[in-house]
Amino acid sequence: MTAMSDEQPPARKISVFGRQFTMPRSRGLRILIGVVLIIGGILGFLPILGFWMVPIGLLVLSYEFALVRRHRRRFVVWWERRRRPD
Repeated sequence: MTAMSDEQPPARKISVFGRQFTMPRSRGLRILIGVVLIIGGILGFLPILGFWMVPIGLLVLSYEFALVRRHRRRFVVWWERRRRPD
C-alpha cells in the first residue's frame, strides 16, 4: 500500500528580461498580484507607481488565463519575427 504524498506541484516561474522570478503556489494569490500590478500601472502617473506595472501584471495573469496567454504568445511571435534579420 502506498501512502499519498503531500508533494505540491513545482512553483511557477516567470522570466522577465532574462531573470527568473518564483511565483506563489496559491493560484488566488497569483491572480491578486497580477490584478494589483495592473491597477497600479493604470495609476502610473502617481509617484512610485509606474506604467511598467501593466505588462508585468499581464504576464503574471497569462499563467492563469488562456485568453491572456494567447495574446502573450501572439505578441512574442510578432516580436521575434520583427527582430529577425532578413
